[in-house]
Amino acid sequence: MDKIKFNIKGDFFGAITASIIAFPQALAFGVASGLGACAGLWGAIILSLFTGIFGKNFPVVSGPTGPSSIIIATIILSLNNDIKSVIFVLMFAGILQIIISLTSIPKLIKYVPYPVISGFLTGIGLIIIILQISPLLGGKIYASTIEAIKNYPLLIENLDLNSLILGGLTLLILFFMPKIITKILPSQLIALVLMTIVSTVFHFDVEKISAVTFNIPTVQLPHFSLNLISTTFTLALTLAFISSSESLLTGIIVDSLTKTKHNPKNLILMQGIGNIFCSLTGSMNGAAATMRSVAAIKNGSETKLTQIFSALILILVLLKFNNFISQIPICVLAGILIKIGYDILDLKVIKILKHAPKDDLFVLLTVLFLTIFYNLVSALGIGIVLASLLYAKRLADNTNIKNKNNIQNYTNDEIQTEKESHYKIRILHIDGQFFFGSISQIVSHFDELLETKFVILTYSSNSLLDMSAIFALEDIIIRLNSQKIKLYFVLENEDVYNQIKSMKDMVGYIGENSIFNNEYDAIYLAKQNLKK
Repeated sequence: MDKIKFNIKGDFFGAITASIIAFPQALAFGVASGLGACAGLWGAIILSLFTGIFGKNFPVVSGPTGPSSIIIATIILSLNNDIKSVIFVLMFAGILQIIISLTSIPKLIKYVPYPVISGFLTGIGLIIIILQISPLLGGKIYASTIEAIKNYPLLIENLDLNSLILGGLTLLILFFMPKIITKILPSQLIALVLMTIVSTVFHFDVEKISAVTFNIPTVQLPHFSLNLISTTFTLALTLAFISSSESLLTGIIVDSLTKTKHNPKNLILMQGIGNIFCSLTGSMNGAAATMRSVAAIKNGSETKLTQIFSALILILVLLKFNNFISQIPICVLAGILIKIGYDILDLKVIKILKHAPKDDLFVLLTVLFLTIFYNLVSALGIGIVLASLLYAKRLADNTNIKNKNNIQNYTNDEIQTEKESHYKIRILHIDGQFFFGSISQIVSHFDELLETKFVILTYSSNSLLDMSAIFALEDIIIRLNSQKIKLYFVLENEDVYNQIKSMKDMVGYIGENSIFNNEYDAIYLAKQNLKK
């Protein structure tokens, strides 16, 4: 168990800052998710409280986030607002996070290609913006981007002036509030409080949060069935993956600020268990939140007590300011969400668009459009597969056979050996990785090697041969045998050499004495056998 280095003063003031940021965000994310403002606030309370009590001594602040709110909204839509089924999927996502924490996946998530993450997060940001334009202008909240866009003309026709004023002023505050003020109080809280007061004083006729009551959440039993597991597995996995990715990213940033090293498996484990508690109370799942954690650390936080203090402060706010919360206009929350959506957009990619490889741009745009207009799960899955295939293609394109046409890449001994043998001995190099993507490039070189008696094939990469490459090697041997050409296979890397030597069938194909880890030995043997 971690020995907590107490810093009550720093952790308390850091928690105050984190709570000020969390309060408007949790309300807005709760509304955006479809679970309600109260579910968002209680999600921030329960997740922070649990991870603060049971987690490692690490000053991260957890709670609902933008991406998780959109994924939960997708889950609710796909389950037709069946709250018991929704609770099961949210709980299932927490269980999957626990499973992820027991594997090496937390270390592998960082290898998801950047274009996939960028396209997905930018898509999430645009979804938030597209969906919140309607409530910002006094319209209804739509469940899908396509439905929201289709109703924009109707929204303009029935524009609510009161909502437009409050929502417009909210955006002005959020985008143009001087930094000297936002260093003291975040613009989101200023906009929330100020616009709620304006709405109340001037009796603006707009839709408000009216269903928030201070009731301690009770356990809600989820609906369970094998069919529900099979039909919602990908949704739960996507929520678990995104929540885990956000938490790990936050962990890395907190490490850099605190000069510490967190345990990624424990971080995901605690988030998973905390999210299970959130789901069973009908509250919103979340993750370790970067903005709140960074703000807390910069204001003195050093230990996990920050999360406990933050949860207690939010409970106090909910208890004491319940009447005020119920008067918050929905259009103001929509304005806050639009700014959050804007902040999620990966705008720095625009600077390098003209310099980026076309493959990366294709993946990014594919994931972006699938995220916005089709399906979050499909966007993520297709993006990862597409990026992997294009990466394999890029490797394959850079993998080739060097022969006498690439004479500048040959050593003097290799050139002399081929000339003296009148090209009865050919020395070929696999330039790059020999794997499933490069097979067709390599095998095609062995179709016709006229007058050749011996081929010395040198593979210098340290990458082991995959299954496709092994079977391709068999194909190469068969092709050469049909031309009565003897193959000497040179494997300069010891691990690759041992891999092939351990395969009895492969050794039988090539010949025990035809596998080398030194090219000079292969050349010497070829010369000797040519004389015979």
